[in-house]
Parts: sequence; C-alpha cells; structure tokens
Amino acid sequence: MIPCRFGDGRRRRIGLLGGSFNPAHAGHLHVARHAMRALGLDQVWLVVSPGNPLKPRAGMAPLSERLASARRIADGRRVIATDIERALGTRFTADTLAKLRRRFPRAAFVFLMGADNLVQLPRWKSWRRIAGSTPLAVLPRPGWTRQALRSAAASVLRHRRCPPRALLVGEKRATNRARWCFVSAREHAASATAIRAAALDA
Repeated sequence: MIPCRFGDGRRRRIGLLGGSFNPAHAGHLHVARHAMRALGLDQVWLVVSPGNPLKPRAGMAPLSERLASARRIADGRRVIATDIERALGTRFTADTLAKLRRRFPRAAFVFLMGADNLVQLPRWKSWRRIAGSTPLAVLPRPGWTRQALRSAAASVLRHRRCPPRALLVGEKRATNRARWCFVSAREHAASATAIRAAALDA
C-alpha cells in the first residue's frame, strides 16, 4: 500500500519508522507518538520491510502477517502502516528514501530509528548518503542508548547534531547538510523477540 498523495498542496512532515515489525508492538507506537510530538510531524509511516538484508530469514513471518500487525497498532490517520517498499521494489533504505522523495516532492521526510540502529548504521548500504540527504531522529532503546551516543556514526555526524525542534528548520537546504537529533523519551521495554519467544512457550 502506498499512502495517498496530499491534495491541498501543503508541505507535510512525515516520519518514517522502518523495520521488520515481526510483530509490531506497543514499543513501535510509543516511538511513533513521541517522535510526532517532539518533531512536530504530521504523520508517521510504519514502513514494513519485505525483508531486512541484515536480518536472517529464519523466524521471519510473511509480509502480510507483519503488515497486519502494524495496522493493528496504527490509527490510519496520523500513524499509517504501509508496505511501500514492496510497491517501490526496494530493499535498502537509501534506495527507498530516494524513491520516496521523487514520488512525494511536497513531503519533508524524517527517518526515525531506535538507538540500536544508530550503532549499526555504518553496516547499512550508503549510510553516509542516508545521513546526508535525510534528517535522522534517534530514539532510546533499552540497552543501546548510551552506546549509540558514543558510536562511530554519532562521532562522524557529531557536527550535524541539533535539538529535535530544530531538525526540520530550513529543511530545503542543500541535501548534503541534513542533520540528526536524539529524542529524549522513556525507554519502552516491548520487544518483538520477546513476544515471539512468549508465543512459542504458550
């Protein structure tokens, strides 16, 4: 599903929360709501990946099941679950972001990630291009937050860090000057791994 185009011509601020959502849970919604408030976003899209290149296929539920779980926590208005990567034919975040900017030229996209993903960011394809072209907002994740703020990616990008409310100020500037921020929020203990393990034990 591709979220509908905007008909009123107003520039929208869209947070993109990507992941496997295997399954989606209250922690994802917690992140979406905090990012929306902290960054002044109009919407958050839960971008359900057809297949994360950095995760094993074993134990991965079908896309239809993962998308259904994301729709159960979304409201369809401010928080929207989508399999847009399947529709775009992309597997890597850098490619997805490039295609989204072309498809939705009136949108200002922010890529939302947990602290664990900031630690892992240098393993992503074209990670410097991602960080240079799209504002990033990092949110706390139990066991990862302090490590993330001392990570290699945080060090490389240290001169581009800004307060959350400043992240999208002047978002039309040159694409190689995109900034990033850390959004302070209570850590949410929900974990897809724990949910799957509990289901196996039930």
